[in-house]
Amino acid sequence: MALVALLLVLALVGVGAWLLIAQPWASGTEKPKPSTASTAGPTPADSPAEQSQTPSADPSTEPTGPVACDAQNIVVTAVTDADSYQPGELPKLSISLTNNGPVDCTLDVGSATQRFTVASGDDVWWRSTDCQENPSSMIATLAAGATVVSKEPVVWDRTRSSVDTCAQENRPRAPGDGASYHVSVEIGGFAATETKQILLH
Repeated sequence: MALVALLLVLALVGVGAWLLIAQPWASGTEKPKPSTASTAGPTPADSPAEQSQTPSADPSTEPTGPVACDAQNIVVTAVTDADSYQPGELPKLSISLTNNGPVDCTLDVGSATQRFTVASGDDVWWRSTDCQENPSSMIATLAAGATVVSKEPVVWDRTRSSVDTCAQENRPRAPGDGASYHVSVEIGGFAATETKQILLH
């Protein structure tokens, strides 16, 4: 009996020693993490109060892109490559656009919306639209505070234009000898408030 009792004591001691050495509740070197059920309450991200305070997206406040240009913010200016031209020199005409508004805006800057006019007093000598070929539209965005100038100038051949004489080579030529002419322009429905004077020699 004494031997049996001694074996039972050794067996109990052995099981206790195994529990202390093996630590079966641990996984690797990490101890079990506390269960979320034992915490005092929901995390801030799960709190209904926090969720109710999160602002929802308001479609009316989201940016909708550039708006159409307003006439009061757009400045159109006639631009020429020179102030006076010697005999045989052909004036090259361009358009300058400035957006004085606080936001970007869009407008049609295609050739279909461009119009150059050259006049001497009340006598209109030439219109770019009289013999225009393949006019097209092109919607462009003009940045707030920006000024742009058309890259491809329109050339005036120093003759009188007419829709009936586009194919003629002997159209009346504009007098030179220091004669004064004024260039006016418009684009996208906006017209320059002033003309650009040039002299032909």
